[in-house]
Parts: sequence; C-alpha cells; structure tokens
Amino acid sequence: MGLPFKDIVTPRELPWGALSGRAVAVDAYNALYQFLATIRQADGQPFSDADGLPTSHLMGSFYRTTSLLAAGVRPVWVFDGKPPERKAGTIRQRIEAKERATEQWHAALAVGDLATARRKAAQTSRLTPPMVEETIELLDALGVPTVRAPSEGEAQAARMAADGVVWATASEDYDTLLFGAPRLVRGLAARRSGRTGGTDAAQLIDREEMLRLLDISGDELILIGILVGTDFNDGVRGYGPKKALKIAQEHLGWAETIARTGLDPTEADEVAEIFRHPNTTPAPPLDFRPPDPDRVARVLVRRHGFSEERVRSALQRVGRAPTQAKPVPTTPRGRQQSLDRFEEVPS
Repeated sequence: MGLPFKDIVTPRELPWGALSGRAVAVDAYNALYQFLATIRQADGQPFSDADGLPTSHLMGSFYRTTSLLAAGVRPVWVFDGKPPERKAGTIRQRIEAKERATEQWHAALAVGDLATARRKAAQTSRLTPPMVEETIELLDALGVPTVRAPSEGEAQAARMAADGVVWATASEDYDTLLFGAPRLVRGLAARRSGRTGGTDAAQLIDREEMLRLLDISGDELILIGILVGTDFNDGVRGYGPKKALKIAQEHLGWAETIARTGLDPTEADEVAEIFRHPNTTPAPPLDFRPPDPDRVARVLVRRHGFSEERVRSALQRVGRAPTQAKPVPTTPRGRQQSLDRFEEVPS
C-alpha cells in the first residue's frame, strides 16, 4: 500500500542529467502494477494481444526501460520473492479490494459511466507469475540486469543501494527508506517522452538529509511507519504521519513511545525487525549488455503483435545513448557521501 509520507517528506528536484550513468534499483512490482493500472483502454480494459493475453505490463516495461536507457540511466529491476508471514493480512485486504473494485467497474460499465469504470478498473490489476517471467525475459533481451529478491523487493533494492551496487532505489513508495536505502528516486513514471506529458526532473530523497531535517533517527523513522501502518501491521487509530512524526520528535525512546501510543510491543518489535534485518542477499555483479533486437522482437512483435517499426525506433534511441557508467562515491569509512557532494544535483 505504500507509506503515506508525502506530508512530512520534502524531496529535492533531480534533473534527469544527474541520473545519466547512474545505476538505480527499480522496484519491479511497484512499476508493473503502475503499468497495469494506468495503461488501459477508455473503458478500463487492459491492453491485450489478438489472443487476449495482457500486454500492458510489457508495453510499460519496454517503453519505460528504453526511455531510461536512452537517457543514460542504468535500471536494475528487482523482483519480489516470498513475502514475510506478517504481510498475509495486507495481501488478503488487497485481494478483497480488487474484488470490490471489479464489481464497481462492471456496474459503472453497465450504466455507461466510463470515467468511473476506468478509475475502478485501475484498482483491479493482477500480476501473474507468467507475466512476471515474460517481463524478465524482455528485460534480459534489452540487456538489463534483473535481481530476484529472497523476500521483499524493496528491501533487496535498499540493500543494493546501501552496499553501493546501485546509486539509488527507484519506487513511487517510501518503504525503501525504512529498509535503509540511502537515496530514493521517485517520478520515473513521469519521465518526459516524445508523445506524453511529464516533467524534466525526478524527485530525490536523501535519507540522511531527511532524518536530519526531521530531527529523527532511523529507528524513529521505523516507529513512524509502524504507527501509521505498513504492509506488515495496521498502525494505530488516530495516528497519521504528522502526528506520528510529532511524537517521534520527542525522542522518548522505543519502549516509552510504544507505551504512550498504545502499540502492541510484540507486534512493534516484530515489524521493526523486518525493517532492521530484512531477508536480502548480496547482489551479483551487474551485467549491462546492448539490447538484442531479435530477442526483443521475438517477445513483443512475433509473440504479441507489437508494431515492429515502433519497437525498432525505441531500440535505435537506446543505441545512441551515453554508455559510460558513474561509480557510486563512498567515504573512506564506506558510507555514501551526502547529497551535496554530488555536483550534478543543484543545491
């Protein structure tokens, strides 16, 4: 569901040129569900091929990835593994919400309310294992590395950023910050392309800078998340992000804050452990390769009927992209430098 941190976090504008040559770990499920929700027809139906197989996820993955590659950005897609047991309740809630949205979608279609139908249809998106496998096949054909997390993809992406394997995580959710990601890039979905709107900048949240400005510690950030509710707990009634931040800024300590807010101590400790010590694995060396046009065409054109001309045009833009990678700078202690040490980002 994503943490509702918009009201307490102030991102900095990140020009796209600052991302050129940078590797970013993309939260794959976050991106794919976004494609499935937004790439739909006027009545809310997802795009599909002549055989009725869904293609919205492939359309989004292909054009998003080639757009990033053409700009010199080096995306590494990180896919979820087995969810923690504590996520079972969230998964059930999501399934029930999709079922309600499906009923509302059909009801809106029945009365010709296309605006409501499309909005409700976006809430019915389902990502199946075959769709995931085909996306990975396409990304491999594009020469883009993929990583399969043992559990939460956001946690794996955060570790890769903390280890210096990538420069930042990329997601529309804030959860990777609780997992310790040093930098979060938001807004890759709004990347301007030739035929769509969008902005000329992404958003960057530097975790150390954020903690300093909010006057909280990493553990207090986790406490805020637990108070408002995460994928692993429901939160405490009456606590939104601003109220949770206010009590965290009192620096009462873990046990006292839990007692004051009415959090269940056992639940709070179990959820905090997921964020403090997530199930992740060392990332393999990143292997970026030039796209293989024939393999890409096999997936998109010959299998699903995509326009060969459009596919070839997108791949040609990738071929003209800058190729030099930038290392992830670190301090002598191995900690990543703060945001203001990067000359590409204006202060």
